[in-house]
Amino acid sequence: MEGESASRNIKAVSSTLLLILAFVWILLPAAAAKFDYKNALSKSLLYFEAQRSGRLPYNQRVTWRGHSGLTDGLQQGVDLVGGYYDAGDHVKFGLPMAFTVTMLSWSTIEYGDEIAAAGEYHHALEAIKWGTDYFIKAHTQPNVLWAEVGDGDTDHYCWQRPEDMTTSRQAYKVDTENPGSDLAGETAAAMAAASIVFKKSDPHYSHLLLHHAQQLFEFGDKYRGEYDRSVRVVKSYYPSVSGYGDELLWAALWLHRTTGRDEYLEYVAENAHSFGGTGWAIAEFSWDVKYAGVQILAAKLLAGGELPEKHNHILEQYRSKAEHYICACLNKNEGSNVDRTPGGMLYTRQWNNMQYVSNAAFLLATYSDYLTEARRELHCPDGVVESAELLALAKSQADYILGSNPMGISYLVGYGPRYSRHVHHRGASTVSHKESKGFIGCTQGYDDWYHRRQANPNVLVGALVGGPDCQDNFKDDRGNYMQTEACTYNTAPMVGVFARLHRLESQHIQQLSPRTSFSC
Repeated sequence: MEGESASRNIKAVSSTLLLILAFVWILLPAAAAKFDYKNALSKSLLYFEAQRSGRLPYNQRVTWRGHSGLTDGLQQGVDLVGGYYDAGDHVKFGLPMAFTVTMLSWSTIEYGDEIAAAGEYHHALEAIKWGTDYFIKAHTQPNVLWAEVGDGDTDHYCWQRPEDMTTSRQAYKVDTENPGSDLAGETAAAMAAASIVFKKSDPHYSHLLLHHAQQLFEFGDKYRGEYDRSVRVVKSYYPSVSGYGDELLWAALWLHRTTGRDEYLEYVAENAHSFGGTGWAIAEFSWDVKYAGVQILAAKLLAGGELPEKHNHILEQYRSKAEHYICACLNKNEGSNVDRTPGGMLYTRQWNNMQYVSNAAFLLATYSDYLTEARRELHCPDGVVESAELLALAKSQADYILGSNPMGISYLVGYGPRYSRHVHHRGASTVSHKESKGFIGCTQGYDDWYHRRQANPNVLVGALVGGPDCQDNFKDDRGNYMQTEACTYNTAPMVGVFARLHRLESQHIQQLSPRTSFSC
């Protein structure tokens, strides 16, 4: 009997120990998953300085970069110096560049106070202005917009630093005979959104941006057509799969938000059906497919309650489609949901999936704030959802990016102890021209730098790489461009997300702070 009692006691103690260990095992990831969102925000904004084309300013913080593309547009008799390289190459693609600036501006509009509290507001404005200054140059006449500098085919033949470029800098434009409504619409949206950002700090510049935005919108609407039919060299890289309807609606909504003029809202209402704004229910938001963003912007107009009632019916239809997207992200859309990896990452497609993750996180965060402001719940087909659940999902995606994932790696370069060291990026993977001024040719770059097994000599801080596959697997290889190439439009929405989460974290810390109490 004593032996049996001792055995039972040992088993009880063992069970208790196992239970304690289980709790520790559960709590450890939660403890480890504390992320510094302010630091992530700072790094994200730094990344845009690494992507700059043109003559770099005296206060350039990414010191391994130098001047580049200083003759862009010269062959065509226009000044196209400046702007951003989209990714790891040296082509200046107008459509993704404009979307990048729109999302940087939207992040700053929604979360400007939070960005300022993190000490990064000036850097956010600099990132936006580097793009909008270029768009002003590229919009040389009311009905002319330069769409691209360089071409992907010749650029991809070379592996060179931007400072050594020998590839074609041919420039391409859209005009009345070769229209590009999607490009004109997105550029109008970018400049209209940026106009809001600069309204207080630089009213003259804000007015200039609005003037260009209005002209571009009129041009895109009057002379309709997809830009990739006019600029055929872009078709293999940034084709306009969704057409131009979403961009024209997107531009009209941003112009309405900037000016408050009813004519733009009338446009959004009148073209809601024909352009797919109230028809398409699409579970992605990207540089090409803007419908979810259009629908969320339209839905947010209902919160103020100051619009003419005649628009409410159409705006409710836009809101219905917006909530289809949100419910699909939340996995509460009757099976028509965005896929998830076993580790919890939203998954849309194999190539550069992180762009969809970062955009979804931003839309979730801003729609969560809208629901809170409107004191609404979200009614999904699979249940009622509180606003906090949207923000929780946005946070989970940001945390996945920063390292809370099965690989235990940060997909934001330069953040944390483990991140991609072999980013598919010409400038980062090649010795800085400041350390080695010798010219590096096209094929020499491939021989000496692209095929090296060592880590990149320059860290592309703040870049959000393409990320893992549908099973959370990631191979950190320079040649694995589907996963290791970073793009400006991956990082841009995370500026807003990290700012929002920094505020959330600050509020949480304040709530947990011990309060002094007095007793008699």
